[in-house]
Amino acid sequence: MTPLERVQQQFANGIIETHAFRGDETVLIRPACLRSVANFLKDSPELDFNFLMDLTAVDYLFFAGGRVQKEHRFELVVHFYSSTHNHRLRLKVPVDEKNPEVDTLSDIWSSANWYEREVWDMFGIKFKGHPNLKRILMYEEFQGHALRKDYPFDKRQPLIGPAN
Repeated sequence: MTPLERVQQQFANGIIETHAFRGDETVLIRPACLRSVANFLKDSPELDFNFLMDLTAVDYLFFAGGRVQKEHRFELVVHFYSSTHNHRLRLKVPVDEKNPEVDTLSDIWSSANWYEREVWDMFGIKFKGHPNLKRILMYEEFQGHALRKDYPFDKRQPLIGPAN
């Protein structure tokens, strides 16, 4: 049974959609299921996803040349790998524009700590329960989130000088 089939079997009510193409398996889940699915992926011996390879986000504001055509503006994208079984899984979570917040994975995979800080810094998605959610790429006084598609490319930022 593939990892995608195992997740479908275990979390049928929490799955929005799935697809697989040439061994590339993706599952789109409801935000409330994120931690349950993540724990299942890591703790199930037949899956053993022991490596969180990447965690990022996508902004669908101007998707397909117009205003967003999805029900959600943002999507959290997490790539997992099992070195034991040599399989991969992509997990996607829709994130609402009005309340861009999901649960942290940093206590399950320590590598998620900095990835989540980067997503917060660049997209403004908050991670509930994160131990140190602060900017990691931009300086603290930076206003806005630079990878949002509505961020003005010519926006002036506050100048900061050297620390005295």
